[in-house]
Amino acid sequence: MAMSSARHATGKVALVTGAAGGIGAAIVTRLHAAGASIAALDVPGRLAPRSSRRIFRLAGDATVEADVSEAVSRTVERFGRLDWLVHTVGRVGSGGIEACSLAEWRSQLAVNLDSAFLFCREAAPHLAASRGAVVLFSSTNGRTGGSAVSGAAYAVAKAGIINLARFLARDWASAGVRVNCIAPGPVDTVMLDRLGEAGRSRLLKTIPLGRFSSADQVAAQVAFLLSDDCAAVSGEVFNTSGALVLD
Repeated sequence: MAMSSARHATGKVALVTGAAGGIGAAIVTRLHAAGASIAALDVPGRLAPRSSRRIFRLAGDATVEADVSEAVSRTVERFGRLDWLVHTVGRVGSGGIEACSLAEWRSQLAVNLDSAFLFCREAAPHLAASRGAVVLFSSTNGRTGGSAVSGAAYAVAKAGIINLARFLARDWASAGVRVNCIAPGPVDTVMLDRLGEAGRSRLLKTIPLGRFSSADQVAAQVAFLLSDDCAAVSGEVFNTSGALVLD
């Protein structure tokens, strides 16, 4: 589906969080190529210099209420509207629950779940005004219970993202706002580098298709879910795991 050549997103405004990460950056590139104007948010110092007048760089902490409110307000001030919210912010942990401090537990939930709640809440009136769409990011860990590789708090938070998306899909349906969720399995970004070559090789062997997803492939899925081709799709959770997770 050649969405970029069709420029299906001309006139649309997207707020992409975690925009400096592998997946987030690919989403910014994909939506920009399709004609959208984008507010790209990440923590200070991570974003590359602006390459287009349609890309508005925002620095902020997605777990800080004031930063989130300001990011949404500045997006609407800059572009006059908000059509799409794509929330990719996340951070993995590690280890079993016995080794997880309360501070780390709360930090993981703040980054992976609270941030999504804050952005959805602040964006709600603007998305309703445009009859917009949201894509939230869970993980296969949120569907399977996860493991010590990514940690207990990460799995719990990503399961929460799924039900946040489902709740909002029903709650916002009357306003014409669609909310869907992507649950990636292993994606070939720098996040996999922490496993080392041996760890990557072991992980690859568990994937039935025998390949990792790429950030560009995930970005294409986001663009599809935001498009009018998915006008009747809401409340769904889409695995991108090479058949690793099927439910």
